Formats: sequence, structure tokens, C-alpha cells
Amino acid sequence: MIRLGIFIGLAVGLATVAHGEEVQVAVAANFVAPLQQISAGFKERSGHQISIISGATGKFYAQIKAGAPFEILLAADVATAAKLVAEGDAVANTSFTYAIGKLVLWSARENFVADGVDLLKRATFDHIAVANPKLAPYGAAAEQTLKTLGDYEALAAKIVHGENIAQTYQFVATGNAELGLVALSQVIDENGKLKSGSMWIVPQKFYTPLRQNAVLLNKGAARAAAKAFLAYLQSEPARRIIERYGYGLPP
Repeated sequence: MIRLGIFIGLAVGLATVAHGEEVQVAVAANFVAPLQQISAGFKERSGHQISIISGATGKFYAQIKAGAPFEILLAADVATAAKLVAEGDAVANTSFTYAIGKLVLWSARENFVADGVDLLKRATFDHIAVANPKLAPYGAAAEQTLKTLGDYEALAAKIVHGENIAQTYQFVATGNAELGLVALSQVIDENGKLKSGSMWIVPQKFYTPLRQNAVLLNKGAARAAAKAFLAYLQSEPARRIIERYGYGLPP
């Protein structure tokens, strides 16, 4: 009965909104690939266009406080959405977990990463790319992992910081760092297969769970299209896409 009620509510919401609106969505960089597919399905069903702006969750917080025109935030954590609601910049009771991220140790080189624990403890590499832990939740998770698994003082001299997880990925992809701690969704395709190189999925016990929350911002509060997209993000078609990219799903 609950599932039926959600489906009916979603169908009504999508059917009654005006067609052709554009929704400004600020999204954590790790979630761009699945969001592109989800937004395509949403457009086909509703007629609305999603404008995707990707970056670091911490930077988005500062931009929203400064009046950025975003209508929805898809953060890489829970805290940022909660803080925006508490401070009056987002709509109460609209925040929910849309995905649970996974951290991986990845190298663009084949057969370079096998046993991640051993590799980090030996530290026989020149550079490891990590997102800025002050701005990116995946960077904070990476820092927790390094402090747990290796000699952090020795590793610190090898760390190359990316502003966000997308730049961190680029450091590794271009060979500027032999390996990096990035999002699983960045290195696998929509079928869950590794696109290139080698990887090790970091066990969840080494970092705080990466629960990623969405929230309706004040600038989208009166927009039916923005509300409809948040409903669609919780639909079965969207959840299937999220799961294919390696994310965990909330109940």
C-alpha cells in the first residue's frame, strides 16, 4: 500500500506540472554520470530539463549562502542538507538519502592495485590523489581511510589534493598521480564493470558511511518541476540507475 501511494503521488506530480521548465540542480561531482541518465528519463516522462552543475558539496554550501540560483542540492553527505534546512536556506522535511557512496582505491594502470591495505602500508608510490577533505565528503572519507590503514605522516607528503572528486579522478586518469581514492561510480560503467586500470573497493569499516542527501532549496520551493524531480529521484527507474553505478540504496 505504501509503494502504491508513492507511485500514485509521483504519477500525479509528474502529470500536473507544466512542461518545458528547467530545474537548476547542484550535484556532488561523484554523482554526475547517474544523474545524467536519471535526468534523461525525467525529461522523457515530464518534459522538464535538468540543468546540472557539478562540484564539491562544501563549495555549493558557500554558494547557496551567497545566493546562487540552485533549486535542488544533491550533496555527498547528510550534514550539509541538514545545515541548510536549519539555517533557513532549504525547505524543511524535504531532505532524504538518495544514494550511499562507496570509496575505491583506483589506478589508471592495470594490475597496479590488488591488495589496497598492503599497497597503502608499503606506500611504494610517489603520489596519491585525494579530494579536499574540508570541501568534499569523499575527501574526508579518504583521509579517514589513510589514517586507519597507513602511516599518515609518511603518506601526507605524497598526497595531491583535488578541489573535488572529479578533479581527483583527473589527477589519476592523466597519470599525475599513480593512484587515488575516488568514488566507485567514477570508475565503473553503467553495467558495473571497471572502465580501465585497477581498483580495490575500500571496506566500509574504514570510513564513515557516505550517505548522500538531496534537499529542496528555497529557490525551488514554489517550483512544481523541482518537486517532481525529487519525487522521480526516489522512483524505481531512478533507483535502478543509482544501483547500477555501484551505490548502496536507502530502504
